[in-house]
Parts: sequence; C-alpha cells; structure tokens
Amino acid sequence: MKRITFLFLILSQIAIAQTKQMSLDDAIWGRYTYLRPESVNGLTWRTAETYTLIEDNALVEIDAKKGKKQTLLTVDQLNEIAIKDFKRFPSYSWNSENEMLIRTKKSFLVIDAVKKQLSYEIDVPEDAEDLNFSKEGKFVAYVQNNNLFVVDAQNEVTQITGDGGNGIVNGMTVHRNEFGISGGIFISPRANYIAFYRKDESMVKDYPLVDFMAREAEYTPVKYPMAGMASHHVTLGVYNLESGNTVFLHTGEPLDHFLTNVAWSPDEKNIYMAELNREQNHMQMNCYDVAGGERVKTLFEEQADTYVEPLYPIQFSKVNPDEFYWLSRQDGWFHVYKYNTDGELLQQITKGEWEVTSVLGFDEKEKQLFVEGTKDDVLQNNIYKVDVKSGETIRLSKEDGVHHGTLSPDAAYLFDRWNGTTVPGKVDLVSTNGKLLRNVFIADDPLADYQLGENKLMTLKTKDGKYDLFGRLILPTDFDSSKKYPVVVYVYGGPHSQLVNKTWHNQARWWQYFMASQGYIAFTMDNRGTNSRGRAFETAVHRQLGILETEDQMQGIKYLKSLPYVDAERIGVHGWSYGGFMTLNLMLRHPEVFKVGVAGGPVVDWSMYEIMYGERYMDMPRENPEGYEETNMAKHIKDLQGKLMLIHGVQDQTVVMQHSMKFLRESVKEGKQVDFFAYPIHPHNVRGKDRIHLMQKVSQYFFDYL
Repeated sequence: MKRITFLFLILSQIAIAQTKQMSLDDAIWGRYTYLRPESVNGLTWRTAETYTLIEDNALVEIDAKKGKKQTLLTVDQLNEIAIKDFKRFPSYSWNSENEMLIRTKKSFLVIDAVKKQLSYEIDVPEDAEDLNFSKEGKFVAYVQNNNLFVVDAQNEVTQITGDGGNGIVNGMTVHRNEFGISGGIFISPRANYIAFYRKDESMVKDYPLVDFMAREAEYTPVKYPMAGMASHHVTLGVYNLESGNTVFLHTGEPLDHFLTNVAWSPDEKNIYMAELNREQNHMQMNCYDVAGGERVKTLFEEQADTYVEPLYPIQFSKVNPDEFYWLSRQDGWFHVYKYNTDGELLQQITKGEWEVTSVLGFDEKEKQLFVEGTKDDVLQNNIYKVDVKSGETIRLSKEDGVHHGTLSPDAAYLFDRWNGTTVPGKVDLVSTNGKLLRNVFIADDPLADYQLGENKLMTLKTKDGKYDLFGRLILPTDFDSSKKYPVVVYVYGGPHSQLVNKTWHNQARWWQYFMASQGYIAFTMDNRGTNSRGRAFETAVHRQLGILETEDQMQGIKYLKSLPYVDAERIGVHGWSYGGFMTLNLMLRHPEVFKVGVAGGPVVDWSMYEIMYGERYMDMPRENPEGYEETNMAKHIKDLQGKLMLIHGVQDQTVVMQHSMKFLRESVKEGKQVDFFAYPIHPHNVRGKDRIHLMQKVSQYFFDYL
C-alpha cells in the first residue's frame, strides 16, 4: 500500500510540473536559447589516453581509462599568458599534445598549456574571410577583398593574388556550396603549398537586389547563374610558399564544369579532384601534377542516367600512401571503397541497402574501419566498427537515437555524442571493443515542465507500395479522441533533408508543439527525394520535381483522413524554400483538400533557380521543357481554391523574390486572391528575434482561416 501511495505521489508531482504551455516565444526564441539542451563544452582528445573539456571556467584533463581528473589551465591563467580578457574559457583545439589553438575575432593564439606560455599569436584583419590555420606551417591563409593572403607567426603578410574584383574571386567557396564544398583554400599536408579556387563570374549577369534601408535605395547586385544560362568558370591555383610562384591546374574545357572534392596526396606532388560535367551525369576522378599543373591521369569515372553527386574528398591511407578510400553511391548506396593511385578498385569495404553517413577513421593498422550509418534503422544514425578484410560490421552505439562519434588518436576509444526521442543529449565514452566506460555528460530536459502533445511516429507506403514513408504526428494537448481537430502539415520534402527521425522529440519543431497547444494536429512526413534512403529513392523525382513528392504527401493525407479525430475539411500546409514549393504543389494540385497554405521563400519556376542545384534535379530548360512547364507553379494558379499567403525575404539570394512576384502577377491575371508579406533586410530565411514576428504571422493565418 505504501508503495502504491508513493507512486501516486510521484505521478501527481509530474502531472503538476508539466502544466506550462508552449508559448510562441518559447517555440521560436526559446528553441535556440533557453529551451535548447545544454552540451558538454570543449570536449576533445588531447592524447591517445586523455581528453580535455571546459569545466568551471577551466580546462580540465581526464584519463580515459581511469577517469582521473586534473586542471590544466584556468581562465585567469590563460588571460595572464595571452594578455587577454576572456570572461569565460574560450573554444580551443589541440595542435599537438601540449599546444592548443584559440581563435579570437582578430587573432589566432597558440598556447603551450604545459609550460603555460604563449608560443605565438597571428593577427588577422577583421574583414578577413575563409580563414585557414596551418599548424605545420604556422600561418593563416585568408581572403580579403576577393584576394588571397597568408600571414605567418612573425605577422608578416604576403599577398598571393592581385586580380580579385570585377567578377574575380580567389580563395572562396565556389559552385554555390554544392558538391560538399565549404571553402576555397586547401593547404598541403606539409604546408609547402596552398591550393585555392579562382572563380571568374564576369560572364554571369548581375542580378538586381535593392537595399531599401539606405537614405536612397541602393542597387546591390549579386551574381546569380540561372538554369540554362551562363555559369561561372572555376580553376584551381597552387601557390608555392618557398618560391612565391603560382601554377594553375590545366583542367581544360568546357570552362563551366565543376571542380569538387579537392584532396592532396601525402607527398604533396599531386592533387586529386572529382570533376563533374555541366550536365552532372559524368564524374571523373582526376590526378594533377602540382609542379606543372598537367593532368596526370583519370583514375576512374562514375556515370548515371539521372545525376552523379560527389560529396566527399578521397582519404589517403596512412599505412600505404599509394592507396585511398572513397565514399560513393556507385552501387546505389553510400559505401566505402578502396582504390590504389592507378585507379584500380581494390575492395568495396561496406555493403548493403544502407547508407554510410560519415567515415570516422581507422585503427593504426587500418584493419578496422569506423563509420556512422543507417544499417539498423533509417531513422537512426549509429556508429559501427567494420572489419576491413571480411566486411563484418559491429554496432558500437547501443541506444536508439542519432549518434555521432569521435575517435581517439589510436582508435582505442570514442566519444559517442547522441540524443534520442526521450533523451535531450548524452555523451558516452566507449571502448572500440564495444564496452561503455563511463557517461561523460547528460543534458537536463529543458521541456520537463511543459505540457506537450503526444508525439508519435508512423510508417506509411508509397502509392505503388514500393517504399516505406515515415511520418510524425503530434496531437493537441488535452487531446480528446471524440473531438475533431484541424491539421497543419509542415513540409519540406527536398533533397538532402530528413525531417522525421529518432532524435530528441523525433526532430519536431517547437512551433509544432505550440500549434498543438492551440488545438491543432501537427503532421510531417518525408517523401521520395529526401535523404538517407539510397539513390533510387532520391533520384525518383529527377526532371519532375514536386510530382512524386506530392503523391507521397497525399498518402499522408489519406492516413490523416482515416483518423476519426481529424477534421478533413480543415487541413492546412506550411513550408519554406523547397517546402514553400511543396506548399504550392499541395494547394494547387489538390485544392479540394487544403483549405489554407503559407508558402515561405517558395520556388515557383525552376528556370529561375540557380544552375548547380536546379540543373542537377531538373536538367537544363532546353533539355526538359515539359518538366519545367509542369513544375512551374504559376501555371497552376487557376486551380487555387483555399486561402494562400506567400512570404519572402527582400534580400533573398537563394530563392530570389522574382519567384513570388511572378506568382503574384499570375494570380492577378487569373483573378485569384493571394496574400503576401515581405521581410526587409532578410535573406532566404528570417532569423533572430524577427523570426517571432514571422511565426506570429504564419500562426495567425491558420488561426484566422483554418
């Protein structure tokens, strides 16, 4: 009896505690601030046996095997060493066992944590971009005013290029950040060379953007290469730090092909690149001679009827410098392949109908490979150990959720950073033999006091029954199954996305919980074309964006209508960017179903979208006129029945506002009433505190009309 009474008291306390309702401020601002789970600060490996983290404003070292802890450096000691005024211990990384690197707004500090002294400090300009630090060379390479510079430990600056400006950009990201490109500077392994992208976009028309906040509105054009039009030309330069000479690789014609996934050979004699044709259906892995810039050979090629999308540079073996590893979807799923530098395929290491999502590394003899992937569940990301010779694959992460690993230098241990549906965040220290050694960190639940609607996953089928479709349903708080509720579908649906998985709260947005608190069912589903499902699932939408995605989303609607508590006459939809495009597809292709829609930053006509993304999925307009015609949402306005609002950022350089303007013009022609709101100064999305204003507007539209 006492045990029952005690349990009743605990449950009563939980019920009392969970009485806070999710406000809009909580859902939008709180999501990224006070309702964001805390994480461990500065956790990284120092040696094969020890790791460090920031605790109580000090740098602490912990022995991996024994758990013994010691303080290496306090923030006061750091300030004394660096002659700075850090209020809290800053972010850092280890250059070596004793030297740590700290980045500030104006400099790079290298601190000897054992001797407790400043080794050197490199100053950088405040307007420097794409900063790359080299611990081997003790220098920083950076871009300023479209030119490439290097500054050394004596703070001597060398200008590498001088032609920047008037359409020439050196050392920055190219091809609009597609193909895994995130920067434009590639320092060689021994720091004797700096390779860099040179982009010539003078042939690309200036796209008109206007800054309306100036006293007199100012013309602020950008280069925006639209599908089928002229694309920028990219070359790769190689600067020799000793001689001061630059050699450009002879990458040849056509000049508008794509240079991606740059990798240095260990001996610095060669550069390897995955080069892709403008049509994006033929990739060559090419090797270039650094000294003269000539192409040495093509190692192998990959082709597809749809597209080839290289995303990861090759990784050279540390055991045999004439071998390397390549992460490719050539068999339909992302897997790890081993090649030699003659281009001979030696082995496919991982296999099966699942995706390797990241290569973490190898043990010292490269007999064991460590990867992240979806082998056990497409809704999870787990850590695996793979026997290179046999391919035997062992799961190291034990709990359901999304896991990310960091190997120790000798691959004896790893940090498993993860969260799950009911787990806000944990970090575990795991032996690569599979043994849990200790929990390093566990986050408190910032939503513990909130009353939230039930959040559950479901599995549906495509119309042809070929594929599973995964969805997430959030019920209203105080749900009553005898009542009928309106539904707000949140959609994205584009490539490289996955909105439903087994992360914390199944990756729900807090705004969906807010809408649930207002009496709405919130629904989201991933359709064909989205991530982690293999090449066939993703490329099914090629040349006809929006068609199969809409068909799949309607399977979700069919499911919703089967639920006795869904009001089938009150279904709305909201999405941004590709999700805005999908909102228009659903509203216009199924006007009898959707009563209200809010499309943010929507693609309306793919012929007005940029080359690298648009042509990959739609081909060029002249190659696919029927596809461009059918997927042009302005052509379907005549079918609009429900209430529709478009929202766009005035400075949008991703989906330019021309999309919304053309849609609105066609709406007028067709006599269709469409609401519109623009956000001055904002680019492709509305961020910061202004986002509260945005989501107030979105929410109110559903309150008023759904």
